Amino acid sequence: MSETKSQAFERWVAGYGPIQHTSGTIRRIVDLAASLAQSGGPDEATFYGVLAAADRLACAGMWTVVHMTYARRIDLSGAPLPADAFKETPEGHTGGSLNMVPAFVGYLAANTITGTTRSWLMGQGHCVAAIEAINALTGDVSPAQKGRYDRSAEGLSRLVADFYSYAIDASGRPSIPLGSHAGPNTAGAISEGGYLGFAEVQYVHMPLPGESLVAFLSDGAFEEQRGSDWTPRWWRAEDSGFVVPVMILNGRRIEERAQIAQQGGAEWLAGHLALNGFDPFAIDGRDPAAFLWGILTAEQRLKAFVDGADRKYPARIPYIIAETVKGFGFAGAGTNAAHNLPIAGNSSRDAAARSVFNEAAAALHVPENELTAALAALTRHSQQKRVLESKHALATRNPPAPSLPEPAWTNAGDVADCAMHALDRWFVKVVDANPNLRPRLGNPDELRSNHMGAALDRLRHRVNAPEAGVAEAVDGAVITALNEEAVAGAALANKGGINLIVSYEAFAMKMLGGLRQEIIFARRQREIGQAPQWLSVPLVVTSHTWENSKNEQSHQDPTIGEALLGEMSETARVLFPIDSNSAMAALRSAYQGRGQVACLIVSKRDMPHRLDHNAATQFVSAGAVHVFGKPDNAELQLVAIGAYQAEEAIKAAERIEASGYNVVVTAICEPGRFRAPRDAIESAFTASDADLSALFPPNVPRVIVTHTRPEPMLGLLRRLDGGPLRTVSRGYISRGGTLDVAGMLFANRCSWAHLVDAAAGLVGWPRGELLRDFEIKAIDGSGNPADLHKSSKQG
Repeated sequence: MSETKSQAFERWVAGYGPIQHTSGTIRRIVDLAASLAQSGGPDEATFYGVLAAADRLACAGMWTVVHMTYARRIDLSGAPLPADAFKETPEGHTGGSLNMVPAFVGYLAANTITGTTRSWLMGQGHCVAAIEAINALTGDVSPAQKGRYDRSAEGLSRLVADFYSYAIDASGRPSIPLGSHAGPNTAGAISEGGYLGFAEVQYVHMPLPGESLVAFLSDGAFEEQRGSDWTPRWWRAEDSGFVVPVMILNGRRIEERAQIAQQGGAEWLAGHLALNGFDPFAIDGRDPAAFLWGILTAEQRLKAFVDGADRKYPARIPYIIAETVKGFGFAGAGTNAAHNLPIAGNSSRDAAARSVFNEAAAALHVPENELTAALAALTRHSQQKRVLESKHALATRNPPAPSLPEPAWTNAGDVADCAMHALDRWFVKVVDANPNLRPRLGNPDELRSNHMGAALDRLRHRVNAPEAGVAEAVDGAVITALNEEAVAGAALANKGGINLIVSYEAFAMKMLGGLRQEIIFARRQREIGQAPQWLSVPLVVTSHTWENSKNEQSHQDPTIGEALLGEMSETARVLFPIDSNSAMAALRSAYQGRGQVACLIVSKRDMPHRLDHNAATQFVSAGAVHVFGKPDNAELQLVAIGAYQAEEAIKAAERIEASGYNVVVTAICEPGRFRAPRDAIESAFTASDADLSALFPPNVPRVIVTHTRPEPMLGLLRRLDGGPLRTVSRGYISRGGTLDVAGMLFANRCSWAHLVDAAAGLVGWPRGELLRDFEIKAIDGSGNPADLHKSSKQG
């Protein structure tokens, strides 16, 4: 017999376990129930039944979470656990995970009430126990977890035993589909959330029109990336779906109160958010019903803005402040200890600690028959004809392959020009050819200075009040702010569209954490056979180390490429085009990929056209190409990585050949292709031994000159390295300052003359036969460095 409205209401109002409903929440819910019933939503009896079910699922979720931290197994009856049921070394971000349970259950309940599946994002990835617990209870688990975790005694016992078990397989990988943070095996997760603060700068750029995203954020991460304050600056109803930020305000970090709590708590935060263009409101963060009310209310306010006759930006974005105490629902709540292990003592050895656990867990226990009924009320996806939460829109991004127009190729030997200009012109063609792919161009500053003026004029800076005569627009697609993390986040988040990030090379280092978060998550997806399908995101770094010579060493830093080369090369691509054609070929290659971050180091000064269309395409597809001489009879190979390095290598080769020796110069576009692969996935991406030998003949002495520091590149290219008697390397040795390009090359011993001298020493050629006296004096430190520049022009 079904419940009446009154019965359902009374059952919900009574609360369950530690979940109680404040008078303020009750008033809000009563008004919402009536409003939904009048507008064609569920009747009030059904509505209150869903809320009562949410209370029970939340308690069961918190019960499971604390077992994940402390227990080896569970007892569905709720009986006290004996000593041998506890882990000897408990571990878990318990307090935050407990706080996430009511939030996630409230999100599920909101989806049930409206019959729609919203997307979700959790910035605090260390709270994964909450998601895994609820997923196991509802049965919405990932493919790798299916059959392993469910709500049976065996399934939940495996879940709690696996958590922080550190299990490893014979290949050195985790052997269980469960980690300390959200991962690809966490059903519905789209980010690890290990780098706090990046969800905050990304969520506004994620949903496409018609979609809705609930973004769970933490008060600790509020102190990380200030760019999160700019959400109202970027959101536009015309090209964005609804975003509902939800801050879990528990007031504590690991060792102390969060800054918000120190400043004045929820009231201070609401004032701060209002000043930054948000429409904040507080809810009871201990109550699933409050989260449901908050999500639906936020969407109603956004819809009112969208439907308004006088829509004007910035929109005041609703922002939910969920007030709670860290670790609500369990012992130790509200203390620093709640972050990790809220119980003092070890429950496997300490009877008092064991008693505290059992007593606190008993308050959360939900009998199996009640949990079954609750799940039936909340998991009605088939009847509602909607996808599971694990299949939400952001978790299944797979945009169509972009149309990539043929670049305007130049001929080798044409008048020198700027590779960035070529990229700029072709990128605009790509945007125009793909009106179905939402564009985002992340730009810290100086887009026109970096020779991307055509893209700027086409896409324009996104602003709320455009300035006359400036490339600005309310609907602009260029996200510009002097915050590298925030603008990179705009492109990384736009997984349903086509993206580009442009930055000075030195300042791209500030983006590294966000880039790596995307790279390692995508790599893990590949490892479990679920390769991501979003279009690869190119990061173009220009005004780079060698051409930013006019500035001080703060502007001269090749670390971004070095760091990304440390990641798995098929997911983190690093390319060094040497001219306009190879730059366009490299960008085209990036857009042909899926689930990759591709860093292109591109010169913005005019450089010679070295490669025609076919050679440039081969350069990118094979990873390297010969640009001077032939390998067949070469007595020396000069290997160049970078545009300026290729030019110096060619000058050096011309001088050596003038003395009667045979030299081949080989430019490497993508060093990661020639590394020793570290696993089977990377092996499929890297060059075979036969391909390597064709480009880099065995037993030929080599001088490697690289855009980066020489040591990490030499280590990466170990397959090319014949040892110190057969191979030497040159590159950036952390010397610079206010110099010109020739000065930078000289200071770092990378000029053509330094390369000739390195070759002579390696092969045993007389220095005096290859270099003139004044050139030798210059590189030995007793002459004039400027003489080398004049000499290279004279031949």
